[in-house]
Amino acid sequence: MRGARKRLCSALIVAYGLFSLYAAYTVFLRPRRTAAPRPPHRDRRGPRDHVAVGNEEWNPWEGEEKSELVASQQRYEANLKMIKNARSHLEQTSLRVQIWGKAAIGLYLWQHIFGGHLQPADVTAQWREGSQKAGKTDFSFITGPSVVPGYFSVEAENVVLVLNGREKAKITYATQWLHYAQTLIQTHKIQHVAVVLLGNEQCSNEWLQPYLKRHGGFVNLLFVTYDYALVNEEDIFQWPLGVATYRNFPVVEPTWSMLHDPRSYLCNFLGTVYKNSSRETLMEILKQDGLDKLCWIAAREQWQPQETNESFKNYQDALLQSDLTLCPVGINTECYRIYEACSYGSLPVIEDVMTPGDCGNSSVYHSAPLQLLKTMGAPFIFIKNWKELPAVIEKEKKMSLQEKIQRRKKLIEWYQNFKAWMRQKFINTLENSFLPSDKG
Repeated sequence: MRGARKRLCSALIVAYGLFSLYAAYTVFLRPRRTAAPRPPHRDRRGPRDHVAVGNEEWNPWEGEEKSELVASQQRYEANLKMIKNARSHLEQTSLRVQIWGKAAIGLYLWQHIFGGHLQPADVTAQWREGSQKAGKTDFSFITGPSVVPGYFSVEAENVVLVLNGREKAKITYATQWLHYAQTLIQTHKIQHVAVVLLGNEQCSNEWLQPYLKRHGGFVNLLFVTYDYALVNEEDIFQWPLGVATYRNFPVVEPTWSMLHDPRSYLCNFLGTVYKNSSRETLMEILKQDGLDKLCWIAAREQWQPQETNESFKNYQDALLQSDLTLCPVGINTECYRIYEACSYGSLPVIEDVMTPGDCGNSSVYHSAPLQLLKTMGAPFIFIKNWKELPAVIEKEKKMSLQEKIQRRKKLIEWYQNFKAWMRQKFINTLENSFLPSDKG
């Protein structure tokens, strides 16, 4: 790509020079026609004195020569404009980025935040791809089991690698991709690498640090989930967890009925209740005052990575038919349920406490958890203890349908703006880092 850009620039410079020489030749060096002898002019009204204006004789070809000069100048200006437009077009499309989606969170990036499409639409396909122009950048996205190191075409000098670093087996697989990208950097096949990482829920991401450029590695930028303490908004950025795309949670388009219809339940909680967790406290409080009769509650004792068609439909229906979605902490405070509830206009009620581990209190955010969402003004209900829930439910009972409709609109609008903001921030960060600087 760099060679093609140099050849195009050289061609533009040569064209500019040729047009300049032609214009100069036309204006200064091209021989003019010699005026032929004029026959004596007889005025029917009789002889009169000859009047010379500015001591210049009349030239019958003067108008033609002036027209040629004007046309030549116009051609020169048109060609100059063409060169400028070509140069401007070159600058506007000067970045190409290929995204390698090797973790399910890549689908949230591409389909939910970028609003991109994939072909084929079949989620079980071995190879899926899409493309999109945004800002100064042409993005392409590839994903699927057939995307294997060394067995696909690397079509850009800039790569975003989407990886899963949540557990040991995933880290081993992610490391193979990083080594492949490093080889491409060393052999000058690509120039820049950014990583979008589904981080560890306890923020134990030390394994990735040696690959970062600030530690002598080759990774220019890192976008990482959860409240990672090393987020600095310079080369390490917090990234939203998003919805459970590994369970094929869809992109939800708001409908009139979603916004305006009464909902059958005040709240919902469908999920795993871990032993000795705050989720047990939540279940006890719901049963104490009969609140479980007002809410859609379906608890299980063991986490299930995959949903059946029936359980997944029940979950979506619960979000659609509930005004509130209860979000107790799990291994981390941030969970897919938060974003999935936003998709259906069901307001998240979040247990706002820090979970054990290494998350929180970065150099940018000093009041974790969920600092990315809080910074963006998420209109959620945050509680420190589930004992506060009965008061929340009582207030909910007193709300009119019109008030709930306005709240749903506000929530869905906020979520759409949040995704748009994350998209723009992602694009700006890549362009600022990958495009050559004009300084100096």
